[in-house]
Amino acid sequence: MTLTTPDTDAFHWLVDMLESVEVGLVVLDLDFRVQAWNGFMENHSGITASQIREKVLFDAFPDIPEAWLKRKVDSVVMLNTRAFTSWEQRRYLFKFRNTRPITGTEEYMFQNLTISPLTNTNGQVDKVCLLVYDVTEFASSKRALERANEQLAKLSKTDRLTGLLNRGTWENLVDVEFGRYRRYGNPTSLVMFDIDHFKKVNDTHGHLAGDEVIRHAAQTTQDAIRHTDSAGRYGGEEFGLILPETDGDGAAIICDRIRMAIENSVVKTTVADIQYTISVGIAELDSQPENYMQWLQRADEALYEAKEGGRNRVVVYHGWGV
Repeated sequence: MTLTTPDTDAFHWLVDMLESVEVGLVVLDLDFRVQAWNGFMENHSGITASQIREKVLFDAFPDIPEAWLKRKVDSVVMLNTRAFTSWEQRRYLFKFRNTRPITGTEEYMFQNLTISPLTNTNGQVDKVCLLVYDVTEFASSKRALERANEQLAKLSKTDRLTGLLNRGTWENLVDVEFGRYRRYGNPTSLVMFDIDHFKKVNDTHGHLAGDEVIRHAAQTTQDAIRHTDSAGRYGGEEFGLILPETDGDGAAIICDRIRMAIENSVVKTTVADIQYTISVGIAELDSQPENYMQWLQRADEALYEAKEGGRNRVVVYHGWGV
């Protein structure tokens, strides 16, 4: 019996659609042997349908996570229902190179995947269909937006010149550390320091050279402190440190190390080689301050004492002015 013309036309346009659609179509039997492989899959894999037909998918693509895909297919067959996975769950199933010029920054194609059961004339599932969607453009845009948001979040918390925490973020951490001390009573110290005679640096060498000195002070400090410590730029040439689990004597050792490193450094700028010093005030927290601002005030008083005592020195607060 010959096919009628409408049936023949329908068959041809259906085959043509499956070959030209921008979606990957793969039909597998339950032994994972390839039964159908459309033009999308040929174009991106470089493997023709005739080359891969009846081959086990995992032999042709050893990078495919075999155990994961088998679990997915088993579920589809057993429940006779579709399964779906997105690029956010698994970046891709087939490791195809990304060929889209708009999203050329991505090395490989991001893919969404639908696995559908296919039944025979007896109503039994004997094959599954994989539909592979190229979502690289969408995924790349979303990742770029996430990176931009992360960068904006970071910029909102950091000082642009030095990369240290900005004043608002750092003061919030001082408040958090104050609360932690009130709960647990572990030793903790607060440090305020600034660059000696910084106005003279700006007046003599210019603000660009002054910025280099500020960056140098920030980097030297960052290199000297621990991962658990928090450094911030408090404003202008003034900086702050939170030193958890550190008493006044321990803080003095850390700060004197920073002070000496800065004193023995030379900042090379386009206008001159600059040497500078810092003065440092330390306040170990005890039960007397009622809030973090009073703790900050103690560190600031110690800094003032360091300035009055000749600069280029470290002073620990010992209760004056209380």
